[in-house]
Amino acid sequence: MKRNQSGEDYLEAILLLSKELEFVHRIDVARRMNVSQPAVQKAINILINGGYLRTDGMHIYFTDSGREYAESVYSRHCTIRTFLSMHGVDEKIADADACEIEHVISQETFEMMQNYIGSQSDK
Repeated sequence: MKRNQSGEDYLEAILLLSKELEFVHRIDVARRMNVSQPAVQKAINILINGGYLRTDGMHIYFTDSGREYAESVYSRHCTIRTFLSMHGVDEKIADADACEIEHVISQETFEMMQNYIGSQSDK
């Protein structure tokens, strides 16, 4: 998937829901993201057509590539949030900023953050 903030946000929300719930439904996604069910339906259809999700009509499931991509988005989010928190940013602000930054960060900057976090945990 070409980096797309909306699609990545949906994948991340579905990933987090799948860790909390046995089955993920469209209404769960709508509530988590605070959007309408028609908006969720449109996004789900785009992600199905992109090969990231599948559905049985009621439940939403990841394809293998969809889960891998969602995990990478969430990993970026967690790394950025941790990096910002380590530099004194309030936890809620760090989380909100990470949600925005994760979509536009360069690979070079992301790797610097990972390396910094790793070097601090070695101490």
